[in-house]
Amino acid sequence: MVLDLLVIGLAIAVFPLSVTAFVLVLSARGGTWKGLVFILAWLACFVAVLAAVLLTTGGKPPAPKSPPSTAASAVKLAIGVGLVGYGWHRHRQRERTGPRHKSSGGLTARLDRLSLWTSAGLAPLLQPWGLVAAGAATVVSADMSHAASYLALFGYCLLASSSLLVMEVYTTFAPDSARVRLGKLRTWIETHQEQALVAVALVAGLFLVSRSIAQLTS
Repeated sequence: MVLDLLVIGLAIAVFPLSVTAFVLVLSARGGTWKGLVFILAWLACFVAVLAAVLLTTGGKPPAPKSPPSTAASAVKLAIGVGLVGYGWHRHRQRERTGPRHKSSGGLTARLDRLSLWTSAGLAPLLQPWGLVAAGAATVVSADMSHAASYLALFGYCLLASSSLLVMEVYTTFAPDSARVRLGKLRTWIETHQEQALVAVALVAGLFLVSRSIAQLTS
Protein backbone atom coordinates (compact mmCIF):
# COMPACT_ATOMS: atom_id res chain seq x y z
CA MET A 1 0.00 0.00 0.00
CA VAL A 2 2.76 2.44 0.92
CA LEU A 3 4.49 2.23 -2.46
CA ASP A 4 1.19 2.70 -4.30
CA LEU A 5 0.27 5.75 -2.22
CA LEU A 6 3.77 7.17 -2.70
CA VAL A 7 3.53 7.02 -6.49
CA ILE A 8 -0.08 8.21 -6.61
CA GLY A 9 0.60 11.06 -4.17
CA LEU A 10 3.61 12.19 -6.19
CA ALA A 11 1.59 12.10 -9.42
CA ILE A 12 -1.12 14.25 -7.82
CA ALA A 13 1.47 16.71 -6.47
CA VAL A 14 3.01 17.35 -9.91
CA PHE A 15 -0.21 17.15 -11.96
CA PRO A 16 0.29 20.10 -14.36
CA LEU A 17 -3.29 21.40 -14.52
CA SER A 18 -3.62 21.64 -10.73
CA VAL A 19 -0.21 23.26 -10.29
CA THR A 20 -0.85 25.81 -13.05
CA ALA A 21 -4.26 26.71 -11.62
CA PHE A 22 -2.80 27.18 -8.14
CA VAL A 23 -0.02 29.42 -9.47
CA LEU A 24 -2.71 31.56 -11.08
CA VAL A 25 -4.64 31.69 -7.79
CA LEU A 26 -1.52 32.87 -5.97
CA SER A 27 -0.87 35.46 -8.68
CA ALA A 28 -4.33 37.00 -8.28
CA ARG A 29 -5.19 39.91 -6.00
CA GLY A 30 -5.21 38.60 -2.42
CA GLY A 31 -3.62 35.43 -3.70
CA THR A 32 -2.08 34.38 -0.40
CA TRP A 33 -5.47 34.12 1.30
CA LYS A 34 -7.10 32.60 -1.77
CA GLY A 35 -4.30 30.04 -1.89
CA LEU A 36 -4.78 29.19 1.78
CA VAL A 37 -8.51 28.48 1.45
CA PHE A 38 -7.80 26.56 -1.77
CA ILE A 39 -5.39 24.28 0.13
CA LEU A 40 -7.79 23.83 3.04
CA ALA A 41 -10.57 22.79 0.66
CA TRP A 42 -8.12 20.56 -1.24
CA LEU A 43 -7.12 18.78 1.98
CA ALA A 44 -10.74 18.56 3.11
CA CYS A 45 -11.53 16.59 -0.06
CA PHE A 46 -8.71 14.16 0.64
CA VAL A 47 -9.82 13.66 4.22
CA ALA A 48 -13.44 13.18 3.15
CA VAL A 49 -12.51 10.57 0.53
CA LEU A 50 -10.25 8.67 2.92
CA ALA A 51 -12.84 8.83 5.70
CA ALA A 52 -15.54 7.47 3.38
CA VAL A 53 -13.32 4.53 2.40
CA LEU A 54 -12.31 3.75 5.98
CA LEU A 55 -15.90 3.97 7.20
CA THR A 56 -16.86 1.50 4.48
CA THR A 57 -14.10 -0.97 5.36
CA GLY A 58 -14.22 -0.35 9.11
CA GLY A 59 -10.47 0.24 9.01
CA LYS A 60 -9.85 -3.45 8.33
CA PRO A 61 -8.41 -4.63 5.00
CA PRO A 62 -10.49 -7.21 3.11
CA ALA A 63 -9.12 -10.70 2.85
CA PRO A 64 -6.99 -11.42 -0.23
CA LYS A 65 -9.03 -12.69 -3.19
CA SER A 66 -12.26 -11.61 -1.50
CA PRO A 67 -14.80 -9.67 -3.63
CA PRO A 68 -13.93 -6.27 -2.05
CA SER A 69 -10.19 -6.86 -2.54
CA THR A 70 -10.69 -7.96 -6.14
CA ALA A 71 -13.01 -5.02 -6.82
CA ALA A 72 -10.44 -2.53 -5.47
CA SER A 73 -7.72 -3.99 -7.69
CA ALA A 74 -10.07 -3.99 -10.69
CA VAL A 75 -10.89 -0.31 -10.09
CA LYS A 76 -7.18 0.55 -10.00
CA LEU A 77 -6.63 -1.46 -13.17
CA ALA A 78 -9.45 0.41 -14.94
CA ILE A 79 -8.06 3.76 -13.81
CA GLY A 80 -4.59 2.76 -14.93
CA VAL A 81 -5.83 1.74 -18.37
CA GLY A 82 -7.77 5.00 -18.58
CA LEU A 83 -4.69 7.06 -17.70
CA VAL A 84 -2.58 5.23 -20.27
CA GLY A 85 -5.27 5.79 -22.90
CA TYR A 86 -5.58 9.46 -21.93
CA GLY A 87 -1.81 9.99 -22.09
CA TRP A 88 -1.56 8.25 -25.46
CA HIS A 89 -4.48 10.27 -26.82
CA ARG A 90 -2.91 13.56 -25.71
CA HIS A 91 0.41 12.48 -27.24
CA ARG A 92 -1.16 11.62 -30.59
CA GLN A 93 -3.22 14.80 -30.57
CA ARG A 94 -0.10 16.88 -29.95
CA GLU A 95 1.68 15.14 -32.83
CA ARG A 96 -1.20 16.05 -35.15
CA THR A 97 -1.78 19.63 -34.04
CA GLY A 98 1.69 20.62 -32.82
CA PRO A 99 2.50 22.38 -29.54
CA ARG A 100 0.10 25.08 -28.44
CA HIS A 101 0.61 27.87 -25.94
CA LYS A 102 -2.46 29.31 -24.31
CA SER A 103 -2.45 32.72 -22.71
CA SER A 104 -3.68 32.82 -19.12
CA GLY A 105 -4.14 36.57 -18.93
CA GLY A 106 -7.93 36.38 -19.14
CA LEU A 107 -8.08 33.69 -16.49
CA THR A 108 -5.86 35.74 -14.17
CA ALA A 109 -8.19 38.70 -14.53
CA ARG A 110 -11.17 36.51 -13.64
CA LEU A 111 -9.35 35.07 -10.62
CA ASP A 112 -8.80 38.61 -9.34
CA ARG A 113 -12.56 38.90 -8.93
CA LEU A 114 -13.04 35.56 -7.19
CA SER A 115 -14.11 35.46 -3.55
CA LEU A 116 -12.46 33.27 -0.95
CA TRP A 117 -15.46 30.93 -1.04
CA THR A 118 -15.16 30.55 -4.80
CA SER A 119 -11.45 29.85 -4.45
CA ALA A 120 -12.30 27.08 -1.99
CA GLY A 121 -14.85 25.70 -4.45
CA LEU A 122 -12.22 25.51 -7.19
CA ALA A 123 -10.06 23.04 -5.24
CA PRO A 124 -12.34 20.00 -5.61
CA LEU A 125 -12.91 20.80 -9.29
CA LEU A 126 -9.20 20.98 -10.06
CA GLN A 127 -8.13 17.80 -8.31
CA PRO A 128 -7.09 14.96 -10.65
CA TRP A 129 -10.00 12.75 -9.64
CA GLY A 130 -8.77 9.71 -11.54
CA LEU A 131 -5.64 9.65 -9.37
CA VAL A 132 -7.65 10.48 -6.24
CA ALA A 133 -9.92 7.51 -7.00
CA ALA A 134 -6.86 5.29 -7.46
CA GLY A 135 -5.64 6.42 -4.04
CA ALA A 136 -9.04 5.64 -2.52
CA ALA A 137 -8.97 2.15 -4.03
CA THR A 138 -5.52 1.65 -2.51
CA VAL A 139 -6.66 2.80 0.94
CA VAL A 140 -9.17 -0.08 0.96
CA SER A 141 -6.25 -2.28 2.06
CA ALA A 142 -5.33 -0.03 5.01
CA ASP A 143 -5.26 -1.72 8.40
CA MET A 144 -6.01 1.03 10.90
CA SER A 145 -5.14 -1.17 13.87
CA HIS A 146 -1.50 -0.26 13.20
CA ALA A 147 0.00 3.19 13.73
CA ALA A 148 1.98 2.77 10.50
CA SER A 149 -1.26 2.99 8.51
CA TYR A 150 -2.08 6.36 10.06
CA LEU A 151 1.40 7.60 9.18
CA ALA A 152 1.05 6.28 5.63
CA LEU A 153 -2.27 8.08 5.10
CA PHE A 154 -0.95 11.30 6.64
CA GLY A 155 2.13 11.11 4.42
CA TYR A 156 -0.07 10.48 1.38
CA CYS A 157 -2.16 13.59 2.03
CA LEU A 158 0.96 15.65 2.71
CA LEU A 159 2.78 14.41 -0.39
CA ALA A 160 -0.22 14.95 -2.68
CA SER A 161 -0.52 18.54 -1.41
CA SER A 162 3.22 19.23 -1.12
CA SER A 163 3.57 21.35 -4.26
CA LEU A 164 0.71 23.60 -3.17
CA LEU A 165 2.02 23.88 0.38
CA VAL A 166 5.53 24.80 -0.77
CA MET A 167 4.21 27.52 -3.10
CA GLU A 168 1.88 28.89 -0.41
CA VAL A 169 4.65 29.10 2.21
CA TYR A 170 7.06 30.64 -0.29
CA THR A 171 4.54 33.28 -1.33
CA THR A 172 3.70 34.10 2.30
CA PHE A 173 7.27 34.65 3.49
CA ALA A 174 8.98 35.88 0.29
CA PRO A 175 6.23 37.45 -1.84
CA ASP A 176 8.49 39.46 -4.16
CA SER A 177 10.83 36.58 -4.92
CA ALA A 178 7.91 34.17 -5.19
CA ARG A 179 6.12 36.39 -7.70
CA VAL A 180 9.11 36.22 -10.06
CA ARG A 181 9.84 32.53 -9.62
CA LEU A 182 6.22 31.42 -9.79
CA GLY A 183 5.78 33.50 -12.93
CA LYS A 184 8.67 31.61 -14.51
CA LEU A 185 7.22 28.31 -13.30
CA ARG A 186 3.84 29.15 -14.81
CA THR A 187 5.45 30.02 -18.14
CA TRP A 188 7.45 26.79 -18.16
CA ILE A 189 4.43 24.64 -17.26
CA GLU A 190 2.21 26.28 -19.86
CA THR A 191 4.92 25.77 -22.49
CA HIS A 192 5.49 22.13 -21.57
CA GLN A 193 2.03 21.28 -20.25
CA GLU A 194 1.21 18.68 -22.89
CA GLN A 195 4.48 16.81 -22.42
CA ALA A 196 4.05 16.89 -18.65
CA LEU A 197 0.45 15.64 -18.83
CA VAL A 198 1.46 12.79 -21.12
CA ALA A 199 4.39 11.82 -18.89
CA VAL A 200 2.40 11.88 -15.64
CA ALA A 201 -0.56 10.00 -17.15
CA LEU A 202 1.58 7.30 -18.77
CA VAL A 203 3.89 6.72 -15.79
CA ALA A 204 1.06 6.65 -13.24
CA GLY A 205 -1.15 4.59 -15.54
CA LEU A 206 1.47 1.97 -16.31
CA PHE A 207 2.34 1.69 -12.62
CA LEU A 208 -1.30 1.16 -11.65
CA VAL A 209 -1.82 -1.39 -14.43
CA SER A 210 1.25 -3.42 -13.46
CA ARG A 211 0.46 -3.33 -9.72
CA SER A 212 -3.19 -4.23 -10.25
CA ILE A 213 -2.42 -7.14 -12.55
CA ALA A 214 0.12 -8.43 -10.02
CA GLN A 215 -2.47 -8.20 -7.23
CA LEU A 216 -5.19 -9.87 -9.30
CA THR A 217 -2.99 -12.74 -10.42
CA SER A 218 -1.01 -13.37 -7.23
